Amino acid sequence: MKNNIFGNDNNNNNNSSQRGKKPKFNILWMYAIIMAVILGIYWSNDMSTSREVSWTKFKECLESKGVDSIIVYTNKLEANAFLNDSLSRVMFNASENNKRAHSPATISTQIPSTDKFVEQLDSLNKKEVYTGPVRYATASDISSWIWGFGPILLLILFWFWMTRRMAGGAGGAGGIFSVGKSKAKLFDKNNQTKVTFKDVAGLAEAKTEVAEIVDFLKSPQRYTNLGGKIPKGALLVGPPGTGKTLLAKAVAGEADVHFFSLSGSDFVEMFVGVGASRVRDLFKQAKDKAPCIVFIDEIDAVGRARGNNPKMGSNDERESTLNQLLTEMDGFGTNSGIIILAATNRVDILDKALLRAGRFDRQIYVDLPELNDRKEIFQVHLRGVKTDGSVDLNLLARQTPGFSGADIANVCNEAALIAARHHKVAVQKQDFNSAIDRIIGGLEKASKVMTEEERNSIAVHEAGHATVSWQLQYGDPLIKVTIVPRGKALGAAWYMPEERQITPRQALLDKICSLMAGRVAEEMFLGIIDTGALNDLERATKIAYAMVTYYGMGESLPNVSYYDSSENYGFTKPYSEERAQSIDKEVQDIIDQEYKRAREILTKYADGHHELAQMLLKREVIYTEDVENVFGKRKWTSRTDILEDEEQNSQNNNTEGNTSVAMPSGTQGDNQEENETQAEQPPAFNPDKSSE
Repeated sequence: MKNNIFGNDNNNNNNSSQRGKKPKFNILWMYAIIMAVILGIYWSNDMSTSREVSWTKFKECLESKGVDSIIVYTNKLEANAFLNDSLSRVMFNASENNKRAHSPATISTQIPSTDKFVEQLDSLNKKEVYTGPVRYATASDISSWIWGFGPILLLILFWFWMTRRMAGGAGGAGGIFSVGKSKAKLFDKNNQTKVTFKDVAGLAEAKTEVAEIVDFLKSPQRYTNLGGKIPKGALLVGPPGTGKTLLAKAVAGEADVHFFSLSGSDFVEMFVGVGASRVRDLFKQAKDKAPCIVFIDEIDAVGRARGNNPKMGSNDERESTLNQLLTEMDGFGTNSGIIILAATNRVDILDKALLRAGRFDRQIYVDLPELNDRKEIFQVHLRGVKTDGSVDLNLLARQTPGFSGADIANVCNEAALIAARHHKVAVQKQDFNSAIDRIIGGLEKASKVMTEEERNSIAVHEAGHATVSWQLQYGDPLIKVTIVPRGKALGAAWYMPEERQITPRQALLDKICSLMAGRVAEEMFLGIIDTGALNDLERATKIAYAMVTYYGMGESLPNVSYYDSSENYGFTKPYSEERAQSIDKEVQDIIDQEYKRAREILTKYADGHHELAQMLLKREVIYTEDVENVFGKRKWTSRTDILEDEEQNSQNNNTEGNTSVAMPSGTQGDNQEENETQAEQPPAFNPDKSSE
């Protein structure tokens, strides 16, 4: 059935291509030709000058006193005589003498036996015909062959090694001639370890859209009967570590078709035209395996918008590769049965022609996991981890807002390593807390030397944050406060930020007030200020500027936003110098107002602040229970607790009613753009007291 849908002309094309195939050129023939040429040049350029003569001629040369030395090879019964220049000019012509250059000329003759040759030499010596040196040796055919052909063989072996190295970096076993071949890896249902949708926690909406593509490939008739067409491409977009590549692996495990996988950088090569050639070869392989799925990871390496670098001109290799990719995806020809999946975290820099319908029909946003998604991800990564009853998945999910799937996997692995380091038989709650602290705040530096004055300053600073945040309606629930240096921070406070979809103005003001509390406490109770509040002031200033310039929350500048999602401002500001001064004044008024409010709260709860500071100096770490003992329970319930109570009540009502009602997967609120209304979520780790 698939052949009828995706076209039957593939078989005809294959048959015609097989009939028109020409015999391929074998690279070994080229090696043989080059070797023959080298050997021919070597033999034609032989620099030695030698001649075999009779014993009579050999004796005449000795009597002419033109021999410098003699070598007798006893095993070959051969005598070699080295001639001086005068005799060599007589024995050899001018061309042979010029050819030999500085090598000596030799003559050789066969002797009846070594003893008789010695007798002849003794008689010549008595007549003082030849008195030169005589050396007896054993000739070796192997050594002479090695000295003659060894350099040539080494040259040939070196050449073979270089060609193999070039083949490894330019396309595999085919050598340099396969540099334009695609590097895509082919997966099918019968090999490789499978990853299925069960291994992908969370991402419910993304899995639904991707699973629909897989289902179309498995059961196309259900869609084609209604006139539906398969999407040509789907682009997975999201921050790093959210599971885009894992989702593609799950598609490969679920799909009953061939799956090609490669990276966008695989198209990039130093040779001009190689990228476009690899694109053509990729789609040629995909057509032969159709229906199939092609996954391109990090497509921004090749799909970057054209024209942003005019100095490169029209010969930019990356642009020619992108042009070929655009043509193959939706050009004059057809690629029926080929679905393109791609992943990127930089969709804003991709070429517009690549994102249009007909190429990537769908853009699937893979966002950072929310609370329930993080619970599921923890369950997946804790399958192979031995834990005890103290581990609370709900608490772990609440402690890790803004964590991606890769971050959560790192937390589970780090917790297991910490437990093994302390020789435990199971991973406990404290190990997970230590792992989260290690990943967010850095390595604990208990050995850092500090004076008592510095420790007191840090304790007063951190106690100020804890006191003020506890008395604010929108303050984040506190987990613990420590004055032990960790990473670059001299002290830190851990909170559980509320994951709000819409952040009210008062929540942002409460956040600024909480950040300013450390500096206020130093000024009030120590009479000095220091550089430890650097991180607090930076974050408070950014929030205040965002309120005025992005969210339109300024009192003197209401309902005005200078936020540009396309980020095309460059080095110019979208407002005048007068407006910039008004913005600066509005920001300063907000910070001064919250500074004053933090001072009022600390004045009211000064005794509780002193008690917290003394506890920090003694124990170095305090927890939520300690703050509750000083100030009592908070007046306000956190948003996360409210949502969990509502969910629990809803489940109880459904259980009591013993009915099954189909509920929508999500509710749609007001039509407000998230990136224009949602404030930046504060991190779970606040390095409040930072070093200089």
